[in-house]
Amino acid sequence: MGQPALFTPIRLGSLALENRIVIAPMCQYSAEDGRMTDWHLIHYGQLALSGAGLLIVEATSVAPDGRISWADVGLYDAATEAAMARVLQGIRQWSDMPIALQLAHAGRKASCDQPWKGGHQLATDDPRGWQTVAPSALPFASSDRPPLELDEAGLARLRDAFADAARRAARLGYDAVEVHAAHGYLLHQFLSPLSNHRSDAYGGSLENRMRFPLEVFRAVRAAFPAERPVTLRLSGTDWVETGWDLAGSIALAQAMEREGCAAIHVSSGGLDPRQTIPVGPNYQVPLARDIRRTVSIPVIAVGLITEPQQAEAIIGTGEADLIALARGVLYDPRWPWHAAAELGATVGAAPQYLRCQPRVFARLFHPPKG
Repeated sequence: MGQPALFTPIRLGSLALENRIVIAPMCQYSAEDGRMTDWHLIHYGQLALSGAGLLIVEATSVAPDGRISWADVGLYDAATEAAMARVLQGIRQWSDMPIALQLAHAGRKASCDQPWKGGHQLATDDPRGWQTVAPSALPFASSDRPPLELDEAGLARLRDAFADAARRAARLGYDAVEVHAAHGYLLHQFLSPLSNHRSDAYGGSLENRMRFPLEVFRAVRAAFPAERPVTLRLSGTDWVETGWDLAGSIALAQAMEREGCAAIHVSSGGLDPRQTIPVGPNYQVPLARDIRRTVSIPVIAVGLITEPQQAEAIIGTGEADLIALARGVLYDPRWPWHAAAELGATVGAAPQYLRCQPRVFARLFHPPKG
């Protein structure tokens, strides 16, 4: 019996991954003024020992006004960079798993409270909140205050902010960065006709709506070392009639491939409260499959992929090149171990853990040298 498809190596550009399991970026809402804390050291430390092929750190804002909540992580000044460096240093002492960083700006969905406190946009008189910005002065929810429409100077500021954050990520030693253009955040807001009502070169036609996300991607790609990959996360559809759809996602993925994108990470939704999502196992996999048929770069599928045999089938049948785990890996941080045991594969493990089930771990996950 050959190696399970889920545990075969793959490359994202020049970055070699030992298996097809990706830990998706998941916000922790536990930062202090944009700075990572001990929670992030604990959280990412355990995930870096999971045996996955790639760990993507949560959506990290490129500017203070781009944080989803007041407790979100940022990478926009010396203090946020130093806090992140401390966390990465702690992880790297014990794990050599490839780590990527997702760069983001929340646009009109910024300035919110933590999800377990309701997650609503903060009132105008709340000192923790701020004025949001977006492609058009259209709020996400009727109860939100309208964002300010970005002018040319605002667009330039944010392009530069993405590039600056990419340079900081390079200094920190990230193996890759992912540009976040999904889930109703700023770049997705430019893509969707539901949130972009501009009449200039950044609104109207599909080509115009794609313009700013492409400019941001080019800026990030130019700022991040050429030998390290830059990937893109997109929402395959808004799940709202007349919104962003699969055809647009295919056009965007093809354009991003031409710009040097190393992989497309396919999620969906998040832009409009009217969305009707048919949630169930594999519910986003068809979006990944259809995009994969039109590009030659790897495609990552995500969304209610919870069982090893389910993940194996997605990779084995060619619906996607990699699968990403989000809530499932919060529930079971050792999911890759259990998948390897079930599928008859080997997976990396720290030598400190070998006594628990040594027959599964034919390959040691040695701490990095030097």
